[in-house]
Amino acid sequence: MVKRVLYFGDFGIDDTVALTYAHLTEEIEVIGIVADYGNVPKEETVRNVRFLLKSVGKEHIKVFGGADKPMTAKGATFYPEVHGQFGLGPIQPQLGITNFENFFDILELIEQYKNEIIIVNTGRLTSLATLFLLYEETMKNVHSYYIMGGAFLYPGNVTPIAEANFYGDPIAANIVMKYAQNLTIYPLNVTQTAIVTPEMVNYIHSKGKTKFFKTLLDYYYYQFYQKMVPGIKGSPVHDALTMIGIKRDDIFSYFSSSVLVNTVEENRGQSIGDFRVTTNPDTFGNRPKHRIAVSYNYEKFYKEFMTVMTGEQF
Repeated sequence: MVKRVLYFGDFGIDDTVALTYAHLTEEIEVIGIVADYGNVPKEETVRNVRFLLKSVGKEHIKVFGGADKPMTAKGATFYPEVHGQFGLGPIQPQLGITNFENFFDILELIEQYKNEIIIVNTGRLTSLATLFLLYEETMKNVHSYYIMGGAFLYPGNVTPIAEANFYGDPIAANIVMKYAQNLTIYPLNVTQTAIVTPEMVNYIHSKGKTKFFKTLLDYYYYQFYQKMVPGIKGSPVHDALTMIGIKRDDIFSYFSSSVLVNTVEENRGQSIGDFRVTTNPDTFGNRPKHRIAVSYNYEKFYKEFMTVMTGEQF
């Protein structure tokens, strides 16, 4: 059965890899995209999404305008040193289309695919949290949620303890953790080691199924990761691993816990679960339990990713 996805993202390099993976696998159909601030401002995100959809002949997919700033009442921080000035490495989309659908038209999409739609969020959680605050009952019609975010008892990538998506808007992350049901989190515990090496990139490029993949991943690795993370052998594809989770649950091992996201400035964005061996785990104010991916099988990830991205069986 095809899994229908509403994709919330800030569409830098790794979001683009996730979207490319979804495009190339028959098991996932992206039925709408919410363009948020994050790696770049929202206007750039919308332009990137339009550009990417046009490049694969899928301009019919609706692009909704998401949040342009976090709920923290502070301005958004962008990271051009990671994803490039426009979010797509060295690529500057030559496309002037920045119009988008009304954000609240998402509700019609959720009703249309009631109890079937899957929400994937690989950027800040501001837009998703807004839907929970305003339309909690409607959000109960969503089948499941797949979130890239957090770092549980694991080093962060923005601070020593915080991952970028939770750090960027910890208030929104807390709202989602409190209200979402059937939620799975893919934190840095698993995504940081979902490495795509330059050799993998070259082989995927040689098969001709991806238009910008090599340009983006070469930039990601040689301009950022190789310089900033000594000894790393390739680029982590954080968001693609999250998208893979929809289709290949067998790759991962999960732990079940309620989740709290720290909003205190000194510990901002820290993700907290109860990993104790106890019959009375903390629910942080009666929050639901969520699945947290704590480990995965790299070989199975490698085979799945390479098979989809090349069209060959690995």
